[in-house]
Amino acid sequence: MAPKAKKPAAKPAAKEEKKPAAKEEKKPAAKDVSKKPAAKKPEVKKSAAPPKVVAGVVKAKEKALKAKKAVVRGKHDKKSRKIRTSVHFRRPKTLNLQRAPKYPRKSVNKTNKLDQYALIKYPLTTESAMKKIEDNNTLVFIVDKRANKPMIKMAVKKLYDIDVSKVNTLIRPDCEKKAYVHLASDYDALDVANKVGILWMQQWSSFFNMNRLYGHYKGATFFCYSLRAAYLLIILYIMLNSIRL
Repeated sequence: MAPKAKKPAAKPAAKEEKKPAAKEEKKPAAKDVSKKPAAKKPEVKKSAAPPKVVAGVVKAKEKALKAKKAVVRGKHDKKSRKIRTSVHFRRPKTLNLQRAPKYPRKSVNKTNKLDQYALIKYPLTTESAMKKIEDNNTLVFIVDKRANKPMIKMAVKKLYDIDVSKVNTLIRPDCEKKAYVHLASDYDALDVANKVGILWMQQWSSFFNMNRLYGHYKGATFFCYSLRAAYLLIILYIMLNSIRL
């Protein structure tokens, strides 16, 4: 055990000898270096001013950062959400441009088949229709089944240049549509019927329906047909004379 105790005693002695030697060598070297710049420091006094400027820059940066934080925080504080008035989500409407064709797809445009001439077929000249003309200031027409009241009103205005106040329609048992056209108070149905030729048509229809009047006599049909033929011959004779003149 004695030899082990001797070995550690020798090591610290060696360390103690090395440490002071190193310190003694370094200290004089540091003193020499410090002495040389000490003479230069009083000459360069301007080096004291930059730290003040640096401190001002640091303060400006701090202010800028605080302002930035305030601005960023302010944007997030004021949140705006879309106001929704329904529970459905719909896609946005896209741009819809009108068609601009380079060439026509059809050589001839489609014409309106239900014009004023097709809408109104002919006026009625029955006794009940004539009574409507006299009593109610109303004209009666047979019209197309697809015609509605505004279309009938427009057609009468275009054909006869008459203002219409009201139109009533019905479908007859023979599947024809009848229109009762009530004229405005400014117009008289009798005058309009005379201009249009409804009264003249009524006289013709009454003449060609004479077998109603003479139906209870024997041979009434032959009599009626002979009268019709004579009437037609008279009209043809008048027309030929007018052409010659």
